[in-house]
Amino acid sequence: MKPEEQPSPDPIRRRPGVLARMRANFLTGIVVIAPIGLTIWLILTVISWVDGFVLPLIPGGYHPDILLQQYLGIQDAKVNIRGVGVVVFLVFTVLTGWMAKGFIGRSFLRWAEGLVDRMPVVRSIYNGVKQIAETVFAQSEASFDKACMIEYPRRGIWAIAFVSTAAKGEVAARLDEETLGVFVPTTPNPTSGFLLFFPKSEVIILDMTIEDAAKLIISAGLVYPNPKDPTLPPVTAPAEPPRPKAETLAASSPDRDPETTGG
Repeated sequence: MKPEEQPSPDPIRRRPGVLARMRANFLTGIVVIAPIGLTIWLILTVISWVDGFVLPLIPGGYHPDILLQQYLGIQDAKVNIRGVGVVVFLVFTVLTGWMAKGFIGRSFLRWAEGLVDRMPVVRSIYNGVKQIAETVFAQSEASFDKACMIEYPRRGIWAIAFVSTAAKGEVAARLDEETLGVFVPTTPNPTSGFLLFFPKSEVIILDMTIEDAAKLIISAGLVYPNPKDPTLPPVTAPAEPPRPKAETLAASSPDRDPETTGG
């Protein structure tokens, strides 16, 4: 008999070197710091841009350094308080919206828009910006209904989309069947896309939320919502229901002949 072969010992795992550990720690730090740093930088950039646009419009006697000199007696104070322009802009915008809702404000707004309509180039710019602003801000209460799947751009190719609303008006009147308005976003920027009208029977409604569908689109299919992750194992099948008592007794006594057990 051949002696049993001894299993080879497990190879010794080499610990990563100092440079490898430093590289891993550096990458981990980048993942933690980058989102925080970019967010702070973006906020400060927007605040500085608003301050640089609004502060020159404020009279010089109301600047922070002048007010400090007058009320605190600080001479030659050069104070750069970030956010003052943002506060002034917010207050001015709220007051403008409040005035525009009144009778005088509406009348003045109609007069100003009528004046702008007489200017060929200014009219086009104003109407375009106004339409964008009304779509983005005034209709903030409206939102997509559900996430769905449609065959686009051809049969056999599926795309994630959002159901906006059922077709209405002339669009619905000229179609023979019930149709849904569907917005097909692009990757990785879901704010742009295509508005399509699909028959309701060809639209597959998904269980995932609008936020989960947006994550799936922005990540180009790399981030799936966890409850619907296709890589997870299937749900365990429910337990088999208990069989009737007579069937259980027959199954437990296979040697018994049913013909010999009669009365």
